[in-house]
Amino acid sequence: MAHSSHDPPQKSDEEKRRSVKAAFASRFGFKKKSSLELNVPSKYFRFDQYPEYQELKQKLDIGVKLRIRNPFFAVHEQVSTEKTVIEGKICDNYACYNYLGMSGDPTVSQAAKEAIDNYGTSASSSRIQAGGIPLHRELEMIIAEMIGVDDCHIFVAGFSTNVTTIGHLFGPKDLILYDALSHKSVIQGCILSGARRLPFPHSDWATLEELLKAERTDYERVLIVVEGVYGMDGDIPDLPGLIEIKKKYKTFLMIDEAHSMGTIGQRGCGIREYFNIDPHDVDIWMGTLSKSFASCGGYIAGDPALIEYLKYTVPGSVYSVGLSPPDTASALAAIRLMLAEPERVDTLHKNAHLFLDLAKAKGLDTGLSHDTPVIPIIVRSSLQTVRMAQALFEQNIIAQPVLPPGVEEKATRLRFFVTSLHTEDQISRTIDRIADIFHKI
Repeated sequence: MAHSSHDPPQKSDEEKRRSVKAAFASRFGFKKKSSLELNVPSKYFRFDQYPEYQELKQKLDIGVKLRIRNPFFAVHEQVSTEKTVIEGKICDNYACYNYLGMSGDPTVSQAAKEAIDNYGTSASSSRIQAGGIPLHRELEMIIAEMIGVDDCHIFVAGFSTNVTTIGHLFGPKDLILYDALSHKSVIQGCILSGARRLPFPHSDWATLEELLKAERTDYERVLIVVEGVYGMDGDIPDLPGLIEIKKKYKTFLMIDEAHSMGTIGQRGCGIREYFNIDPHDVDIWMGTLSKSFASCGGYIAGDPALIEYLKYTVPGSVYSVGLSPPDTASALAAIRLMLAEPERVDTLHKNAHLFLDLAKAKGLDTGLSHDTPVIPIIVRSSLQTVRMAQALFEQNIIAQPVLPPGVEEKATRLRFFVTSLHTEDQISRTIDRIADIFHKI
């Protein structure tokens, strides 16, 4: 269409962009600053200047100056079982949670290899977008049957299972009460949710009930979160007592069974079996596949409504790839093997009790640990803990130190994971060496 001589001249694209920018700056009060006016400290735009990184470097440098071997990021040069090879040394291994010896078991490894042959190495899509394989549902149903609930949904990582599930199910109008020793993934999930979050002292049901009396009616949904076996301390919460509180105050109850599934209960079926409770009294059963079950991933189990809602909506599943075929197959094979060979769990229980009894007999502080294969030796000094780890490594024993911020300085420790593959002689020899080093340092 022709323009008259009275039409305003057309602006170029560049002129239009400048006009928009000028209007935006005028509307929001922005003013142009020269580069000389940008006085931003380097710690705000350089990672090597981060105060947190500088603090880490100082701690690492202290170890170098004291000629203490860095115990972190050790590389295993073979399958990590009751024995391992690190830096060319064959070591008695207490640094892995291969509790039932399933990682490296020929049956489990063969299942993973067959899954690769049949389905490849990746699910190649999210489950909701056609990333499923038959093994996914087989694994979910055997987990649900083992716990005694109706359904289950698997995720690609245990940490993200807690984060995405808690963060998705609860919101700003809700309250989350969690044990003060809860795993970091639980706390991150609480933060993501936007709910009010209150920790209560470790396994202190009296304080928990006082909080509920004071706070319950101010919120819509309330969640209580505890662990089945505490991964730093190796103790077990009083689940029957907690269920009474949950019912009284009409809350949701979530159990993180990362370290309890496969390790406690007569058949290794976790805290539900340990206390012989009705599994439907717990609303959210969470667990991992990377410990007793020789794989990688996590799961949520519970009633059909919970699982269906998560399958279609939880971000950590809907927007993430499905569990890989070899990971799925190895977990499925490990669970079947555990149920078919109950002597594995029985031996694990005997070894854990032997380690704990011998440690106590030597006057070592094992903290709260009981009836579990997670056994700390409390040292109460970061420097002494690291020195103990080094001295043990020099005697071909690998155990990891746990330091702040994982625990408080007064609770620093070496953490020992006992497995069904450890021998009585191995455990006895280990305790003798721990005691000798502890009393010398």
